[in-house]
Amino acid sequence: MNKLLISYQDIISPENLLLAWQEFCRGKRKAKDVQQFERNLADNLLALHEELANGTYQHGGYCRFCINDPKPRIIHKACVRDRLVHHAIHRLLYPNFDCRFISDSYSCRKNKGTHRAMAQFKQYAHRLSQNNTRTVWVLKCDIRKFFDSIDHGILLELLRQHITDERLSALLENVINSFSVPATMTSHSSGRIGLPLGNLTSQLFVNIYMNTFDQWAKHALKAKYYIRYADDFVLLSANRRELENAINPIATFLHERLRLNLHPDKLFIKTYASGVDFLGWIHFPGYRVLRTAAKRRMLRTLKQKAEPAVLQSYQGLLKHGKAFHLQQQAMNQYWLYQ
Repeated sequence: MNKLLISYQDIISPENLLLAWQEFCRGKRKAKDVQQFERNLADNLLALHEELANGTYQHGGYCRFCINDPKPRIIHKACVRDRLVHHAIHRLLYPNFDCRFISDSYSCRKNKGTHRAMAQFKQYAHRLSQNNTRTVWVLKCDIRKFFDSIDHGILLELLRQHITDERLSALLENVINSFSVPATMTSHSSGRIGLPLGNLTSQLFVNIYMNTFDQWAKHALKAKYYIRYADDFVLLSANRRELENAINPIATFLHERLRLNLHPDKLFIKTYASGVDFLGWIHFPGYRVLRTAAKRRMLRTLKQKAEPAVLQSYQGLLKHGKAFHLQQQAMNQYWLYQ
């Protein structure tokens, strides 16, 4: 297994910390905590570097708040200096790990995202259907309490398979162990679990974690038509029995290797022609429509916040599907409540 060439000194170097700061503060300069840190930027960066260099750095706690995006989610926000460390780690580790991921993993990766995932879904379905002449079956799965179920021990084991620098491993362990949820919230009986949704590093860590499953799905399960976005993934096949037979091996691997569980209420096998709910859209041969819940949320948001930027954002979203009448509804809602 190829080891990373990145060292602890590369991560904590003043040059990397400064570049990480420049990336971190984009779009955040109006935040009071960011302004406060920037007032004495040189001193703060130097102090942080010295703590990291002499091994006294300890990750702090988190500020907790809730958002609705679209369902209620709990976000944990670290202080500025800790988030700066996250960026310093991410900017050097990400390119070294990203090249090891499969091409059909689309979450939190450059030149990927939901639109590319949906385009690949459409391409796979078209290829399997042989120009809509064959039935295409889709197995859709979702992992229950995904971020809250990430096992720290397993994650650190996966990271150490690639990292030889003990000080870098210790820094990653410091960041990972800065947050955990009670084991009673999941099926775990012991050990530290959970990653905070608000950390930039969490996005990379879950992809490293799930890459174990991605590689197994491609090479052991032989899932040729497989797409994953975060904790949502689909398998496509012209044979329904093939997908039915894959469910138990998938559930077993996720539970035994990664301590993850499939969500029983979000697992289904459907034909492509009957409409497949994936990444906020209902996909049919030749077109896709926005999920009903997403439509209602969009119109409700435009009612509460009728601003040009919000309208433009939704109009851009709706261009990716069959939504002419919905675009008109959005315009009407905007003008009505402006």
